[in-house]
Amino acid sequence: MTAILGISAFYHDSAAALVVDGEIVAAAQEERFTRIKHDYNFPKNAVEYCLSEAGLTPETVDAVVFYDKPFLKFERLLETYLAFAPVGLKSFMQAIPIWVKQKLFLPKEIDKGLDDRYSGPIYFTSHHESHAASAFFPSPFEEAAILTLDGVGEWATTSWGVGRGNQIELKQELRFPHSLGLLYSAFTYYTGFKVNSGEYKVMGLAPYGEPKYVDLIYKHVMDLKEDGSFWLDQSYFNYCQGLTMTSEKFHKLFGAPPRMPESRVTQREMDLAASIQVVTEDVMLRIARHVHKITGMENLCLAGGVALNCVGNGKILREGPFKRLWIQPAAGDAGGALGAALFAWHQIMDKPRTAEELDSQKGSYLGPRFTTEDVRTYLDSIGAKYHFYGDENELCDTVADLMEQGKVVGNLSGRMEFGPRALGARSIMGDARNTKMQETMNVKIKFRESFRPFAPSCLEECAGELFDLDGTSPYMLIVAPVKEERRKPMTEEQEKLFGIEKLNVIRSDVPAITHVDYSARVQTVNKDVAPRYYNIIKAFQKKTGSGVIVNTSFNIRGEPIVCSPEDAYRCFMFTDMDALLLEDCLCLKEEQSPMQGSEEYKKQFKLD
Repeated sequence: MTAILGISAFYHDSAAALVVDGEIVAAAQEERFTRIKHDYNFPKNAVEYCLSEAGLTPETVDAVVFYDKPFLKFERLLETYLAFAPVGLKSFMQAIPIWVKQKLFLPKEIDKGLDDRYSGPIYFTSHHESHAASAFFPSPFEEAAILTLDGVGEWATTSWGVGRGNQIELKQELRFPHSLGLLYSAFTYYTGFKVNSGEYKVMGLAPYGEPKYVDLIYKHVMDLKEDGSFWLDQSYFNYCQGLTMTSEKFHKLFGAPPRMPESRVTQREMDLAASIQVVTEDVMLRIARHVHKITGMENLCLAGGVALNCVGNGKILREGPFKRLWIQPAAGDAGGALGAALFAWHQIMDKPRTAEELDSQKGSYLGPRFTTEDVRTYLDSIGAKYHFYGDENELCDTVADLMEQGKVVGNLSGRMEFGPRALGARSIMGDARNTKMQETMNVKIKFRESFRPFAPSCLEECAGELFDLDGTSPYMLIVAPVKEERRKPMTEEQEKLFGIEKLNVIRSDVPAITHVDYSARVQTVNKDVAPRYYNIIKAFQKKTGSGVIVNTSFNIRGEPIVCSPEDAYRCFMFTDMDALLLEDCLCLKEEQSPMQGSEEYKKQFKLD
């Protein structure tokens, strides 16, 4: 037996992943255990979980692999600061002590994180090799083109290559500071959202706006070539030398300073979001076409933070030349831990690989699980009221009844998902047909902006009845149009609505998951991969005729997705959620005693 531990840490979204004899055994992000959003510290808890899942200890691990090369990253940091000196001194003085103390001495940090109990080799892959490995090796393809796009690794910001059998080869890259991920983050910052976590808000805001700034971006900020390569005018940015993303020249070009966080979102931000989304889709599609032209391959694998732009992914699938896409569900830095471990197994150790029919990611259900006994022990310890179900059909019927009644149900079942998407194991569920469900979930459950869209989970066999989707979308990483016949025609008055006024228009017979542009971020649910979640949706279909429900991540704005029954119960009690499913136990809100601090917690998240 050969056990390989992959680690990503110290930059953004630390994680650990364990591969044993080529099989992905476990993977998890550190934030789920510490409850610190995007925790970047050494993933000690995630490592302990991964090893315990396999019954291993640090002494029995054969190799540890880190997901990038810190000395190359430090070289880029120094060269960048020197290029802009003396500007950027404040940023330099903040960054260097952390590097000197920690990031340049990774073997020491890894030894410390493993309690000095590991004595085997430590490998370092490059950042984009880790992304590429995470994209290709778990995919269902024997061979495929590979495209990785993110902010920046060591030097690379975009790379493409090919994967065949057990080997990947990166052939070309775009280098820092010219970065599609950093360009999108610059607009995230400028529109008042948090960099590295608010990008999906910009994507969700885009359909409310008009892309009126696209020509301005192409004329002044970006020189885009036909093959998707581009050059960014750095005088409009501040990320190389400063502590912000955009410069005064950027603010002057677009007519105002950045929006203050938490202030009212205006039509201007919507138009900016629409513009950068159009540019991003244009770049993604051009690169995809170029890569297809060079490689001639039918399949494409994607990873890197930009690969979480599911609208862009959907455009590549519908308008691009590739027949099939596979996107790593943990496409950001966390997935680098998995890619690093797989790279070591296949590329360094030259172990064979056989592509599986679906994929080898196991639905990305790679995190901790809790038994019904664990759940009952916890609920009994706090005096919670619950109903235990020994029959799966009865349980699923009861949950379906609650959703049909308009109730919102939290669900913790099976192994936690790896990656930023909740896929039914740590999800909040509701009736997609309910016209008030989006508002209820956003304001009363998630405590977040009203414009934020929700995603559908649908039975895999029903997807073609609802969406114009070619194939499946198990990881909620592709946006597809709602079918014409499911849409509701708009009145003349509704056609005249502009911006956020579009929000409350009923656009289909599943309005809670239909975005203002008649699209949806689809998850298709396979009965063999996610049996409990499938059974719930199937029970709902039997009662209502609808094989689709609303699925949103089980968390409150600003907090990580829940991991444990304790996390889930706290979130349940601190929101207006109606019911909570913990494995085979169902809690109803009206039967619970109030939890201390819940009302004060809700008040701090009150939105205008």
